[in-house]
Amino acid sequence: MGRIASAIELHPLERVNLGFSAGGLAVAVALASPAFAASYALGAVLEAINFRTLRIASGRLLSGQLAGAPLWSALFGMRLVILLTSMGIALVAGAHPLGLLLGVSTVVPAVLAGAWWLRPPVDPTAPRLADDDPAWDHWSVWRGDVVPEAEDEETA
Repeated sequence: MGRIASAIELHPLERVNLGFSAGGLAVAVALASPAFAASYALGAVLEAINFRTLRIASGRLLSGQLAGAPLWSALFGMRLVILLTSMGIALVAGAHPLGLLLGVSTVVPAVLAGAWWLRPPVDPTAPRLADDDPAWDHWSVWRGDVVPEAEDEETA
């Protein structure tokens, strides 16, 4: 029982994604044809499975449980082939193309909103530079570190 419960347990970002998918499905059922709503639902299911496997595989890669980038890349490619094949079969079977596309695309706004809602709290007591400190001129926002002197002189 414990193994099944851990397999079903959803990450908070997956819950946000399912909430967005459910909201989109409710709108599709209310405003669109049944074929469109069914295609949206199928796309949302495919997208939820795809997102879950991507999140789990990425977590395993970053934690060192996966044996390196080549295996992860192969699994990534296999996952995309399965997703595209499933979508192709659905389209050949008569799924509404726009409904399927919108269902699969729900992950984008869900991840953006989830990243905002689930971000860690700001610590007001964390150490920081004063606003007028000249060290800000040598700070790289992209690296999160001080720009090395050689690069700093080239850009000046």
